[in-house]
Amino acid sequence: MNLWKEFYKGLFQENPIFRLALSLCPALAVTSTATNALAMGLSVLFVITANNMVVSIFRKVIHPKIRVPVFIMSIATIVTVVELVLEAFSPVLFKALGIYLALVVVFAIILARAEVFASRNGIIPSFFDGLGMGMGFTGAMVLIGIIREFFGYGSVFGFPVLGSWYFKPLIVVLPPGGFIIIGLLIGIFNMIGWKMAEKKEREEEVLAEEEYE
Repeated sequence: MNLWKEFYKGLFQENPIFRLALSLCPALAVTSTATNALAMGLSVLFVITANNMVVSIFRKVIHPKIRVPVFIMSIATIVTVVELVLEAFSPVLFKALGIYLALVVVFAIILARAEVFASRNGIIPSFFDGLGMGMGFTGAMVLIGIIREFFGYGSVFGFPVLGSWYFKPLIVVLPPGGFIIIGLLIGIFNMIGWKMAEKKEREEEVLAEEEYE
């Protein structure tokens, strides 16, 4: 199995937010600042990677009829650990993420990777699958957070970038602005994906013609 391919697909080809349009709730709710977006992204990265490994380890002893409850119990346990760590070491971030941190338990992307991949593959491929999906999710969250914070507050990760002259359109950090930015980014990533697919098809056609000749 190509481990690089399993890792890379989550970064772009099957990016949870921009290509699969999954877990859009946190992408809208906690990306008003880049710091909050990064914290949520890293939390999901840890949860999805750890859960993939746990599911892969026990995949042969989990009865198919109870697999979903077992997956959810595993995710809930890992999320609880993340919550306790954040509450202990970063209570400000814990409070900023609020209820959305607890909702990580029911994120479609985490349960989907456990069902589709980790329950059918070994621990190493499952680790790279979770790592790639998690990094793709984190990257998308941070990108959205940077854009919203830059235009909404004139700063990036809390550091002022634009001077006092800048008029701050607060709609960018409100839900309507979040919907618009996420929609535009999804459109851009889909266009890039279509262009890449067309290029790959043309290259395959050229190779097929050369082999035929």
